[in-house]
Amino acid sequence: MTIKIYHNPRCSKSRQTLALLQEKGCQPEVIEYLKTPPDLATVEQLLNKLGLSPRELMRKKEAVYKELNLDDSGHSRAELIQAMVKNPILIERPIVVADERAAIGRPPESVLDIL
Repeated sequence: MTIKIYHNPRCSKSRQTLALLQEKGCQPEVIEYLKTPPDLATVEQLLNKLGLSPRELMRKKEAVYKELNLDDSGHSRAELIQAMVKNPILIERPIVVADERAAIGRPPESVLDIL
């Protein structure tokens, strides 16, 4: 099984999720998504694997969410995804991908269901 974690080392939940994976014997590929932002296709894949809409994957308390008025229902799916590609800080974290399944590590234990 291939496991990846979209990780922000400054985030406590992300650090806890990574530690939990390692405690379970997993050595995931760590993708620091703020340094290496996912492209459009990757965000689409993540949304599909998570079964979420773009807005459900967004961190609504980020300043850029308000600055870009992303709460406006007039934004299309493509516009919301493009906002995440351009501003990866908007992407909820951490995201763990295990083959064709994915989960958000909030709480960290929620990722155990996909392993």
